[in-house]
Amino acid sequence: MTFWIIAGALALGTGMLLALALLRGQSGAEPPAAYDLRVYRDQLGEIDRDAKRGVIAAEEAERLRTEVSRRILAADAQLRAGGETGGQPRAAGIAVAALSVAVLAGGGVWIYGQVGAPGYPDLPLAQRIAASEVARAERLPQAAAEARFTPEFTPPEGVGEEHLALVERLREVVAARPEDEQGLQFLVRSEAALGNMVAARAAQQQLVALRGENASAADHATLAELMIEAAGGYVSRDAEAALRATLTRDPRAPTARFYLGLYFLQVDRPDRAFSLWRDLLEDSTADAPWVPLIRADIEEIAMRAGMRYALPALSGPGADDIEAAAGMDPEARAEMIRGMVVRLSERLATEGGPAEDWARLINAYGVLGEREAAHRIWTEAQGAFAQDDAALATLRAAARSAGVAE
Repeated sequence: MTFWIIAGALALGTGMLLALALLRGQSGAEPPAAYDLRVYRDQLGEIDRDAKRGVIAAEEAERLRTEVSRRILAADAQLRAGGETGGQPRAAGIAVAALSVAVLAGGGVWIYGQVGAPGYPDLPLAQRIAASEVARAERLPQAAAEARFTPEFTPPEGVGEEHLALVERLREVVAARPEDEQGLQFLVRSEAALGNMVAARAAQQQLVALRGENASAADHATLAELMIEAAGGYVSRDAEAALRATLTRDPRAPTARFYLGLYFLQVDRPDRAFSLWRDLLEDSTADAPWVPLIRADIEEIAMRAGMRYALPALSGPGADDIEAAAGMDPEARAEMIRGMVVRLSERLATEGGPAEDWARLINAYGVLGEREAAHRIWTEAQGAFAQDDAALATLRAAARSAGVAE
């Protein structure tokens, strides 16, 4: 209520000041006709002086006196018709003044009603943080999130019966040998390739539990990503725990930093999301798959966090494509990202490239969920850099992050 009182008083006060200026007009000032009369009389005196000095002829002086006298009569008639206090406002001035007050006061209220949040209470920072903590505490566990957001799985069109039978056979083998890590890894990839993310998540969760303290950052990152995909993009309480387990083992893990930023957005903490995504953006190359997603939203997130932020200029391969992707809808943006990954793959296949480019490609396929492609690139890269231990270490880190290497 205090806001409305202050805002209304400011709008009304501004409108009244404008109205007062309009209503005053030239009140108290000399009417224009009176000023004209004084000028014309001065002109008559000037004509008489010029005639006495011989500057103008007598006939010309008489003609000028007649013309000026005619103007004096016209000005005098205008002065008498308008009264002695000229410059006072008329009905039109009063109407304009009233309209100004109405537009400023009423128009301001109408605009706020359209684009503002009338009736919404003040929300100080401490109150927003407290509300976010409540939202975090009430976050759904993974099973509940899947039950709410995940449709029933149906095999995609074009998948043959033979392939489905092989996957079913793999499920049976894993069920009979629950401690077979390799079998679980194959099952995760197979279920994910079918789009059965709930089953892929369950298999990866079993694998992480089996490895226990030996589970790597890549294991936890894969689990978190599968959880989020299985819940339709919702970051559940269990997915948050998996993301934090990833970052405990590898604080620079890019996919975990990206998804944790998404989690903070979902619990209304744009300040923490901005901090994570800004640092990730600065650490990433232009063709990293998450870059266009971050660039599309980070300025708005910064504004919501109360910070000033300008996107850095893109450099390196794919910069123009990334800029174009920022304004697209999510499906079109994902398609463009996939196209960029394909182009990078083709370039490496035909022209080769440094180990860092191969690592980016492996990691990109991992983010897109295409682990078979990530494994294929990892295998090719091992052959290309078999004699370079430093390059192999870079590639192995990316392969672990993508879930295709131990």
